[in-house]
Amino acid sequence: MTEKEKSYAGMLYQPGDPELAGDRDVTVKKLYDYNQIHPLDRDRRQAAIRELFGKAGENCTVEQPLFCTYGYNTTVGDNFFLNVNCKLLDSGKITIGNNVFIAPNVCIITEEHAMDVEQRLAGLEYTHPVTIGDNVWICAGAMVLPGVTIGPNSVIGAGSVVTKDIPPNSLAVGNPCSVIRTL
Repeated sequence: MTEKEKSYAGMLYQPGDPELAGDRDVTVKKLYDYNQIHPLDRDRRQAAIRELFGKAGENCTVEQPLFCTYGYNTTVGDNFFLNVNCKLLDSGKITIGNNVFIAPNVCIITEEHAMDVEQRLAGLEYTHPVTIGDNVWICAGAMVLPGVTIGPNSVIGAGSVVTKDIPPNSLAVGNPCSVIRTL
């Protein structure tokens, strides 16, 4: 089993693996090029995002600057908007539905270092997929941690740290993020 396959399976894996390191180098170049495109050259930006992400739906806007680990592990649906300075730490799968709005400075994280000190010192980590349903709004500065699912039609408040699943139709805020009412 390859290190990439182990990461997708939620097993401990070595991100320093040459194949994964090479993939990250390709992504660094794509990100550098993307972040240098003139902001008003929307057609070129759209083409670059389609080349970077695993899948990008129709009417997909990703503002610059953007950071991601691999890009190909992120899929986004139609009518997607990602605002400035977002980070998609997509060593694991990030799946985002249709009509999702993500505000500035949001981090979506799939990686988790090993809790065992020897494994951590060896550079081993896990990934846990993140899923964001349709019609979700994630407000400025929120962090979505590994393994979280945010249900459709939900809103995540600014600065929230989402550590567990959020059910559909929820307004959730805080650190740790919790549901304060149904929408």
